[in-house]
Amino acid sequence: MATLPSGLDEIVAEDEDLARYLTSSSQFNALMVKPAAFLPSPKDHETSVFRHGSEPQDRLWAIGVEHAAGGRNLHGVAICKASHIRAAQLEVIAEEPPPRHAVIRGWPFSETDPKLQKAKQKELAAIIASNAELVRR
Repeated sequence: MATLPSGLDEIVAEDEDLARYLTSSSQFNALMVKPAAFLPSPKDHETSVFRHGSEPQDRLWAIGVEHAAGGRNLHGVAICKASHIRAAQLEVIAEEPPPRHAVIRGWPFSETDPKLQKAKQKELAAIIASNAELVRR
């Protein structure tokens, strides 16, 4: 199997942990990750995640500050398995650089009915969020 510059496999494994960095308080509450955390970007219709294995949490925060926060506050991270994303009928694709980066693709998209598009996206994001673990900084 091919490897990426980060040394990770080109294919994201089902049991791999994925980290979605939380830069807005609307993405979580005291107990859980909200579906809003996983909604795709309106620009490219993808959700950015990072492949996070068993490395220490200080490395998790360093990746977030360096590659995900973009000058915003880093409130926490939502950790989920690639299998949960695929169970929502979405794809997880490795996309480096930056190192360990991946994207969630396959979100419903409709230029003709944006309300229906948003409702379908929220439904899928809720499936992922319900299986995500909230890790506060």
